[in-house]
Amino acid sequence: MIETITNINSLINNLVWGWPALILLGFVGVLMTVLTRFFQLGHFGHWMKNTIGAIFGDKQVTQHTKDRSISQFQSLCTALAATVGTGNIVGVAGAIAVGGPGAVFWMWIIAFFGMMTNFSENVLGILYRHKNSKGEWSGGAMYYLRDGLGSKKGFHIIGTALAFLFACFCLLASFGIGNMSQVNSMVSNVHSAFGIPNIAVGIFLFFAVGIVIIGGLKRVAAVTEKIVPFMVILYVVGALIIIFMNVSAVPAVFVSIFKGAFALKSAAGGIVGAGIAQAMKMGMKRGVFSNEAGLGSSVMVHSNSNVKEPVRQGMWGIFEVFADTIIVCTLTAVTLLSSGGVDLETGLLTSEAAEIGSSSLMGYAFGQTFGQAGSAFIAIAILLFAYSTVLGWSHYGSKACEYLFGPDSTLVYRIVFCIIVLAGSVMEAQLAWDISDTFNGLMMIPNLIGVLALSPLVMRCTKNYVDRKIHGKDIKPMLSMFPEIQEEHEKLVREGAE
Repeated sequence: MIETITNINSLINNLVWGWPALILLGFVGVLMTVLTRFFQLGHFGHWMKNTIGAIFGDKQVTQHTKDRSISQFQSLCTALAATVGTGNIVGVAGAIAVGGPGAVFWMWIIAFFGMMTNFSENVLGILYRHKNSKGEWSGGAMYYLRDGLGSKKGFHIIGTALAFLFACFCLLASFGIGNMSQVNSMVSNVHSAFGIPNIAVGIFLFFAVGIVIIGGLKRVAAVTEKIVPFMVILYVVGALIIIFMNVSAVPAVFVSIFKGAFALKSAAGGIVGAGIAQAMKMGMKRGVFSNEAGLGSSVMVHSNSNVKEPVRQGMWGIFEVFADTIIVCTLTAVTLLSSGGVDLETGLLTSEAAEIGSSSLMGYAFGQTFGQAGSAFIAIAILLFAYSTVLGWSHYGSKACEYLFGPDSTLVYRIVFCIIVLAGSVMEAQLAWDISDTFNGLMMIPNLIGVLALSPLVMRCTKNYVDRKIHGKDIKPMLSMFPEIQEEHEKLVREGAE
């Protein structure tokens, strides 16, 4: 049975993660960057001030809401909870193990352009969101595919079909990237560090996850806004300590990254061009697995924000990718490469590191500096990262379930989601990761088609915001594609409730 699942998954994976899909991913990011006039660079200070900077000076960003929406900060933390996960530790280590240090460079590239893909998804998410029968905001790729692409002449059936497919793929992906692979990494690292049986950790996680997600988004957001800042700061400090202690190796680390990115041959030899192709493919795949830009996933929680300005929430999307990949993934890569686990000349794992396997490479890197305490630190970090990811993805899956079966179906989904936690604790590690890769790709394709088709709308909305907020022009804001919501939000924006 497992062998059959593995073979089928491998076939689908090779199709959805082939070069055509990766080229589409890169093209959409480049296109949105050009259409928004390199917003992530040209307005770097503006979006930093209105995201991480606003946390300390604008109470509207962090203030808890009385209705069923969540604050901008909570939406960021819940989105980061889903993105800053094992992909930042195990995924980066795996990319380096297979694609060499050069894979890190291609992670940076896909993240740079992915900032504007994520930005565009969030803008479209706010523009096309609506409230469900429970008074909650519902938004995401399925809505801008159905109501955006589907509203174009001759595209109603295509938009509706792609929305349905996206929701189905998202529902399945929530059990893969958002559950099984995360849980599998947690139990294997806790077992390696503390010797606790996998099933025992799985049972504990079953209850730890269930007690939060059964309470819905409000409870998930309340937990993630406390866990995420703590876990990120803790991991960053630990990584910086190791990098500082190996600071003499840092220049060679960056040389190996840039050299490996354009190596004509793979580290193990092979045909000319194989090295670049392998590094690029692994960097892009693991980069998307980590920051999720292009998947259309995090927009489902960003759409629950109490924000009124689509571009304002889009800027949180830029920061999300920046924090996830440019900061956390880079620290992981430099920590691993400077710790001695990789031969910087050849790009190959050392014999000792190769015996450990990619899932435990960061434990090895931290262990080189802190001994057994280092391995325990990574086990705890992965536990926090993966646990928060499971919480975040439970919301994505519930929104997909709501779209397919209605708001009343979400409780059943959450119960099934908890049961899948137990399955993930005993599943073979490689299969869990491969299934996650496949569902990522399946989600990505319809979402990117939607972003591509609606790219002129994102461009107009961005220009509208820049003209009003940066250039001071007195023009009507673009806040929603639905007249009644546009009118309501327009009034609130005039009153200063952004």
